Formats: sequence, C-alpha cells, structure tokens
Amino acid sequence: MEISTWQWIIVIASSLVLFFIAPWSKTANQFFSATSKNNKKPGFLTLTSSLVISWIFAKSITNAADLGNTYGLIGGVSYGAYYLSFTVCGLVIFYLRKAGFTSIHQFLAQRFGRGALSLFSLLITFRLFNEVWSNTMVIGSYFGDTGTMPYYLAIVVFTLLTLAYSLKGGLKSSLLTDVIQLALFGVLLAIILFAILPKTQYNIQGFVSEGTWTFSNGLNLLLVVFLQIFSYPFHDPVMTDRGFISAQKTTLKSYLSATAIGFICITLFSFVGVYARMQGIGNPAAVNVSATLGVGIMLVMNVIMVTSAASTLDSTFSSFAKLAVVDLKFSKTPVTGGRVAMVVLAVAGTLPIIFTPTILSATTISGTMVMGLAPVFLLRKKTVHKYAFQTSVFTGLGFGIALAIGAIPKEPWIFTGPYADLLFTNLFGLICCFIAYLVPGWISWKKEL
Repeated sequence: MEISTWQWIIVIASSLVLFFIAPWSKTANQFFSATSKNNKKPGFLTLTSSLVISWIFAKSITNAADLGNTYGLIGGVSYGAYYLSFTVCGLVIFYLRKAGFTSIHQFLAQRFGRGALSLFSLLITFRLFNEVWSNTMVIGSYFGDTGTMPYYLAIVVFTLLTLAYSLKGGLKSSLLTDVIQLALFGVLLAIILFAILPKTQYNIQGFVSEGTWTFSNGLNLLLVVFLQIFSYPFHDPVMTDRGFISAQKTTLKSYLSATAIGFICITLFSFVGVYARMQGIGNPAAVNVSATLGVGIMLVMNVIMVTSAASTLDSTFSSFAKLAVVDLKFSKTPVTGGRVAMVVLAVAGTLPIIFTPTILSATTISGTMVMGLAPVFLLRKKTVHKYAFQTSVFTGLGFGIALAIGAIPKEPWIFTGPYADLLFTNLFGLICCFIAYLVPGWISWKKEL
C-alpha cells in the first residue's frame, strides 16, 4: 500500500480505538471532573499522565524539532523549559485550594468581580481557539502541502474523529485516553531516537554539544520562557482545570512530576531537529527527517503526531465545555450543553486554517499577551484595587499587540540576536504589568489619606 493509505489507516484506526475505549459519561461530575461511577477522583498516575501528554502538543514537538534544527540543543531545551509552568501552576493552585477556592474562576470572581471574570474567560477562549487549529495544522502537513485538498481533508477528518470520542465522555474520556497516549508516545519516541542516533557519526555527546549557548544562537528564547512561565500556565484551562479534580497533595505531586517528565520528553524529541541540523536537512524537521528514514519511521512519526494532537484536542474540547457550562453557566443541562460547546469550538477553531497562520506564534505571541496574569496570581494575597486585574491584563495585551503588529524593533537597544524583540517585550512588559497591578491600589490608598 502507498504511504498515504497507511497514514489514513493510522488516523482512522487510532481514533476508533479511542472511541470504543472512552467511557460514556452520564453525570456532570463524570463529564467535567472525570470522577468514576462511585465518585472516586483521578489518582496520581492518571493525573500526571494527562498533564504531560495534554501539553505535548503536536505543535510543541514540531516546534521543538524545528528549534533544535535551527539552534541546536539550546532550541529544544528552550522549548522544553515551558514545562516549568507546571511547577508554578501547581504551587499556585495548591495554595488557592488551601484557601478554599474550587476553581480559578471562583478566585477571580471573589477577588476582582464579574468584569475580571469576563475578561479572563475571553482570554482563555482565545487560547482554546488557538489550540484547535495550531495542532490540526500539524496533522494536515503530513498528508499534503498547505492549502491542498489532502491537507484540508486530513484536518477535518481528524478533528471530527477526535470530537466523537470527546463528546462521549468529556474530561473522563480525555484522562483515560491520555494514559494510553502517553505510554504510546514514550515507546514511539524511543523508536525514533534509536533510528537516528546510529545514523550519524556523532555519539550522544555530539547531540548535546550541537549549537552554541549564545544570544546570537537563540539564548534569548530561553530567557523569554523563564519570564513567561509565571503567567503562561494560567491562561490555559487544559492545565489549570486538572488542578482541581484530585486530592490536593496528589495534585501537587502530579504537577511537579509533570515538569520533569514533560521537559525530558520535549528535549529528547528536539534531537530529531538536532539530527536534521547535523545532516543539513531543512525545516519542518520532523516531516523531513522521517521522510529520509524510510516508510517505517515515517509511519511512527505519523502516530506520534496523531497521538499528541489528539490528546491536546480532546483536552481542549473538555476545557471549553467546562468553561461554557460550569464556569459561565451558559446551559441549564450540563452534559448536553457541554457537548454542544465542544461542537461549536470544533467548527470555530478549524476556520483559521484557511489563513495558514504560524504555529509558533500560537505559543510565543499568546504567551506575551497574557503576561499581565503574573501579578494576579503571584501577588494573590496582597490587597489591591478591584480594577487591578484589568489594568495589569490590558497592559500585557498592549505589549503583546505591539509585538504582533511589528511595533517592537527586531533588535531593541538593550538586546540583540534572534528573539531579541520578544525578550525585550516580555521583560519590560512584565515590569510594567506589576506596576499597573499595584498603582491603582496606591492611588486609592493615598486618596483615603
């Protein structure tokens, strides 16, 4: 059979298997909180697996490979460093739950009011919207060139098949299939590494030493990540929703474990890009490297992409359903309303593929736009003005928009090299966000005096 036929078999067969494995959720607790029939909460293994694989996006491993190709190991390490977000998020959620909060939305509503809640909901809706197209585009790229019929058809079919098993069980389906998907990802990653390591004259030391750790070779991106991890995780309900469904100590252990496991997985996958760099193979590294290693490895790479994209997509559907029904209460029939919300996101999130957006921007630009969330959660105990949320978030959005429209010079006076504009925007913007968060309270305090 032709390679394209095998690719279709992989997508359809894997999705059908997950559909039949996925449980049918009848109650709101099962659909939105992944509880069992006897109300048992997810355990450490299930929660950790779900956290890791739901954040190993198809776009993430694609970006990690491409960055490894462009900059060497520092590229993969830089992208893997985003997994420090789990530690930051896990600790914040641990203390929020200790204070009696049952969700991020409850904390914001109580602390800042309805206006802050609406603005935050808009931000995470944009995030979930981005997650659909940015992951399905990766799947499409394995079936045809951007804009071709096979490309679009693969995206539509994959989205519908993933939606099918997501509708069946909601978050419960997502968590159960995540355990299987992470185990499969680990096996397939090992196969790919064993395929590329012997095919070069370099040993493992050669991979580790490939690329210089300098500002002219991408070090700016690593510094950007160190800044973004203090805000980035809080606009991703796929991450934060899982912080409230298991016991507190189990949850914290899972988040800390997910940090290490996720970083290792992404860094190891970036070896595909480092290998491409050594061999003079261009980007997209994952697609091009698999094409040089024979049909078997290409199919393995296909399965990895399908696995990672499906795990993220089903989590995205579940989080949007919870946002619409549980947090914003748009439906009086929770489970039915959640399923309708999933369908709406599937349609809306697929439309941007017509405009062929860049998948890396879905991470770096959106991460910049939400930098205003950092003081909200890091200074959560400090008494501030009720509009502090808006002043901080709008400041961050302003910097993010300025970066997106090219208003920030590529090499600002203080930084040089790739991603210099991104680093400048995040560093200066984050400082301004903290000031914007605190100033309304200072002004109010002085007026009272």
